[in-house]
Amino acid sequence: MAARAVIALVSVADVVAAELADHLERRGHDVRQARQPWEAESLLAGGGIDVVVVGDSLSQAEGRDLLRRHGGEGGAVQGGGGKAGGGEHGPDFILICRPADLLDKVLALELGAADVVESPLNVRELAARVGGLLSRRGRGSQELIVLENATVDLRSAIVMHRSGTQEQLSPGQVALLRLFLASPRKVLTRDDIIAAAPAENADAFDRSIDSRIVRLRRKLDTETITTIRGAGYRFDPPRQFAD
Repeated sequence: MAARAVIALVSVADVVAAELADHLERRGHDVRQARQPWEAESLLAGGGIDVVVVGDSLSQAEGRDLLRRHGGEGGAVQGGGGKAGGGEHGPDFILICRPADLLDKVLALELGAADVVESPLNVRELAARVGGLLSRRGRGSQELIVLENATVDLRSAIVMHRSGTQEQLSPGQVALLRLFLASPRKVLTRDDIIAAAPAENADAFDRSIDSRIVRLRRKLDTETITTIRGAGYRFDPPRQFAD
């Protein structure tokens, strides 16, 4: 199993850091925090960090200095104590800046910041930006399924609705959804479902299958799971779903 991706939060406001860490940890990532510049130096010098989020409680000059020393191709080399060969890829940096700091934003991007976001910010959006960077690094841990009104992260069993709310899928619901995803446009009988995605308790009689399907449809807010009378159930992927 691949090691978990590691995200460092540097001088991120406590309320934002707590919510962001919760989002990231539920998606299978490790989160480490440094509140002071010296703590950040120690954390980043140790290596193994994939993404660094620098909060706006750190001055923009201090944030750019961390970026110069530890970010980008061979970032540790620029810091003076580099690794042999200079080929190490440093962490990707996301800097949080205040809306008026256009010059600071431009300077950060020119120095190689992967992203710059303005405060106040939406924590879910910031978590998504971190996830995008991890995916580009080949470190993404998400299995995202896009339905009509929600996106499902199968790894973390989270349903993210367009309204902004989130719900947790049970292990049995994840198993049932994975079964449908593995057999698009194929009618699955009750026996197929009981064999491949049994209920989470002993009450796995035929009459319980209908209620399981109804609960899953409701939680996903989807019409893609169709009841085929007298035969079973079929998953018809949305148009944007890759074949």
